[in-house]
Amino acid sequence: MKKKLPQAMVVLMILLSLAVPTHSIAQESQKTDKATAWTLSDGSQFVPKSCFPEFSWETTPMYYHFGDIDRVLKPEEVKFISERTGFICIEKSHGFKMLGDAVLGAKHEADAFHEMKPDTKVLYYFNSLIAWPFTQFNKEFTPAGIAKNPDLKEFLIRNSRTGELQFMENRNGADVAYSFNALNPEFRTWWIDSVMKGLEISDCDGVFIDRMNVAGRPGDAKEKVKGEMMAALRERLGPDKILLGNNAADNEEVFSSCDAFMFEHAKPEKITKENILKEWGDLLRVAKAGKISVYRFGVKGGSRPAAGVEETPTEKMARWSREQFEFYQACYLIGAQPYSYFQFNWGWNLSDGNLVDYPGILKRLGPPKDAYKRVTPDGWEFTREFEHASIWVDTDKRTAKITWR
Repeated sequence: MKKKLPQAMVVLMILLSLAVPTHSIAQESQKTDKATAWTLSDGSQFVPKSCFPEFSWETTPMYYHFGDIDRVLKPEEVKFISERTGFICIEKSHGFKMLGDAVLGAKHEADAFHEMKPDTKVLYYFNSLIAWPFTQFNKEFTPAGIAKNPDLKEFLIRNSRTGELQFMENRNGADVAYSFNALNPEFRTWWIDSVMKGLEISDCDGVFIDRMNVAGRPGDAKEKVKGEMMAALRERLGPDKILLGNNAADNEEVFSSCDAFMFEHAKPEKITKENILKEWGDLLRVAKAGKISVYRFGVKGGSRPAAGVEETPTEKMARWSREQFEFYQACYLIGAQPYSYFQFNWGWNLSDGNLVDYPGILKRLGPPKDAYKRVTPDGWEFTREFEHASIWVDTDKRTAKITWR
């Protein structure tokens, strides 16, 4: 026969069993609040969605976006990129020649990055305008495919003068790339279904939609249709997938549907001192809406040959990109907000800077102490202080200095 515990001990045990979980839950709640609330440069708060990538000021927050039409990544390349970011997009033709389908290329890398670092968010690429023939969904949008199935012409834009299909030649490994006709409602249904099926097959965490900025002029039929298409995609994606729109931060029709925006800076007018100043305000505006920014710069111009050194074109560009890196990193850091990410390369291929070791990426940064300051009211020198770095940039003379400590 078991002995009964004294009544006082029973009461004490009950109290302890109640108290410990309550204390643990409170502690966990406090950790969650600290981890998910971020202060913007104007003092307002940013609370990320649960599907967003992790964000940290420990080092420069990076985003990587790349592809290789011939092959998939090697394990050491997965490791190199994983050490620098947890936010990635797999470009349009990745692994196409090796696997026969860029969707499978995206799946291969999503699996590899998730295994290396489970919290990594990997985006699948799809274009809203150009019918790149690298996926199982687009593979028939070629002259041969259309000859077999002429009905596909209804999904494509025709030249207004000749009536012939409109296309670009010899781009990104495709002999011909046609343009989608978003005004066709059947096309829009097919396009959304294709995006969703690609996400299902690739097991990616969201989708990067390219050519968001070329639907038409604000308010016209093409722009409104693009907005409707993205709203319908947003509904199909649900709350657990990221929708990133390239060059869409100023597109009112699609802004509410997107979780994230890339500032691509593909044209010279996008890197003028005036536009960079404007975009620092855009980074704050996007963050205040609870959305992600990717601030991407590409290497500009050419480089003088290194004295007495023979270089391959890739080695030359790598050297030239290192010479430019500090300026563009400073431009990013001056305007960076929580969930603003930096991207730097000279193209969208894997070999176009995505495997270059830029030392400034992994240096300790720490959170910003305040908003940026303009040195003189009408000047183009700007400064900003971070916990472990002082930033100075002159966007007129295109020079910068980051002092690490």
